[in-house]
Amino acid sequence: MTSIKKLSLKTVAIFSIALLVYIFGLFPSLVQKYYSTGIYPYISSSLRFLSSIFPFAIGDIVYALLIGFVVYRIIRFFKKTKSLKREHRIIVPLQVLNFFLILNIIFKLVWGLNYSRPSVSNELGIGNEKYSVKELVLLGEHFVKKTNDLKLKQTEIPASAIKYLEISSSKAYHLMEKRNRLFCYKNPCLKSVLSPYLVSKAGIEGYYAPLTGEANMNMALPDFVKPYVSCHEIAHQLGISYEDEANLLGYLTASNSPDLNYQYSANYEMLRYILFEIRMKSPEDYKILHDKLSEKVLADFKAEKEFWRKYNGDMFGYMDAAFDSFLKLNNQPKGIDSYQDILIWLWNIHKKELKVES
Repeated sequence: MTSIKKLSLKTVAIFSIALLVYIFGLFPSLVQKYYSTGIYPYISSSLRFLSSIFPFAIGDIVYALLIGFVVYRIIRFFKKTKSLKREHRIIVPLQVLNFFLILNIIFKLVWGLNYSRPSVSNELGIGNEKYSVKELVLLGEHFVKKTNDLKLKQTEIPASAIKYLEISSSKAYHLMEKRNRLFCYKNPCLKSVLSPYLVSKAGIEGYYAPLTGEANMNMALPDFVKPYVSCHEIAHQLGISYEDEANLLGYLTASNSPDLNYQYSANYEMLRYILFEIRMKSPEDYKILHDKLSEKVLADFKAEKEFWRKYNGDMFGYMDAAFDSFLKLNNQPKGIDSYQDILIWLWNIHKKELKVES
């Protein structure tokens, strides 16, 4: 049997496995039962245990090596195209195809299948009733008052921030686990990214590394943002793939933490989403709410804006577009707009108390 035929058969076998994994992902209830709440918790917990052995973000190194390997193989292929025999011009593309198919299978098995699980809002019993502009403003007033009050009680985050965040976020998740097993978080693994400058330049607060199970934090962020971001990234570790759902778990976890830094961070972040939406739908109400913000909260908004302005550039726009495309490819048709879906759940969580207040 020739080398081309052997490689072709190998490609067919790998493609068949990738196809089976894809077909499995078309059945959300099966994914939920056998993967998301079945084998995945053991996979993610094991990855976190192994990754926690290293004090730095090994995910960054793994992805850098993968990118470097792909670039190297492409450059080498084109440099030798003229001298390669005809059969090698077929073999190399097949090898590249196999590499990406295997990478896709690994990604799906260690995390990616979670994109096919049913909405976690159902597990948490949170409704999807849409709000009116008037109700959105009511929600905004609630968060303005709460954020103002919490800012007065907020304390400073310790110098060894990443360890503080890992321990405090784990405790917050353990508290929520008493309400729902969805929040079960074993073998904590929260890391600082290797290059906060590059990550900030790309406009990223944090990200999950599926191949290593690490939740990676941009530690250059303003301190008051970090607690919520850490809870959001940990939600991804727990198999919450959609951004709006990770926002939901991040908010519920941080806002119910006994740590006032976490409570403020969660309410501040949600207020940011709410004000953005109100500004689009009712500029007059936005101005009224904005004027009700305390000087200290306004100072935080200004500090965060200045932080991103410092790093903002062409690269931010490119990364934003790339991330938007990634989300759309993974069953999130709204792309980065899916971050705003959290508002529907916030309304359904708080609507009873808001109606009483009004």
